[in-house]
Amino acid sequence: MTRPVVFTSIPACDPTLLREAGQYGVADLHEALGPVAGRQQLMRPAMRAIVPGVKACGQAVTALAYPGDNLMMHQALSLAQAGQVLVVTNGGGSDGALWGDMAATYARHKGIAGVVMDGPVRDVDALAEMQFPVWATSVSPSHSEKAGPGAVNVPVVAGNVLVNPGDVIVADGDGVLAIPREHLAGAVERARARAGGEDAKRERLAQGEPLFAPEALKAALERLGAVVHDCAWIDRS
Repeated sequence: MTRPVVFTSIPACDPTLLREAGQYGVADLHEALGPVAGRQQLMRPAMRAIVPGVKACGQAVTALAYPGDNLMMHQALSLAQAGQVLVVTNGGGSDGALWGDMAATYARHKGIAGVVMDGPVRDVDALAEMQFPVWATSVSPSHSEKAGPGAVNVPVVAGNVLVNPGDVIVADGDGVLAIPREHLAGAVERARARAGGEDAKRERLAQGEPLFAPEALKAALERLGAVVHDCAWIDRS
């Protein structure tokens, strides 16, 4: 890519699967993707919820922004449709806020499900009051230009994760997960089974069942060669 480029659409995914994915948390879907893909697709912890207690699920509309500039964010926002999630990166730099309350006001009007910004956002008090779903790697009120090069609806790296246009973004208080469209059906199926098992487990825990069975815990410690002293630390001999 030698020049700025914009693609106006993203590939669709099964809307039924998308709705069901939105019922599960990031932790369940991360586990459901398995030990390899689950780690590959989980954004780094610096990608945090700016507004506590909100959740987002939708297909990604992506943008690559020039550092200190958010022109391509505006182009992506103009193209995004209801239920979709904006994923914008300026490479993780801290200069030039990519998002603020004015953009969120317009995004809410359009029905945008949420935004994920690998870079700074501002107006966090206003965003919290609006309860608009925003995840970002930093906060800064610094001014953004609107003249820089970039791209829209191309593969981007956000939060150390490769995000393709149309990937399913699920975000909550635990973080942000980008599920490739080809993995969505399997992830949802396994998350469904996992959630059902955890519901039953919670009921048993509420009745006093140990979280980690004593026999299994003892066996795990023995495999490690751990030494258990039946006394307080200061009383050890």
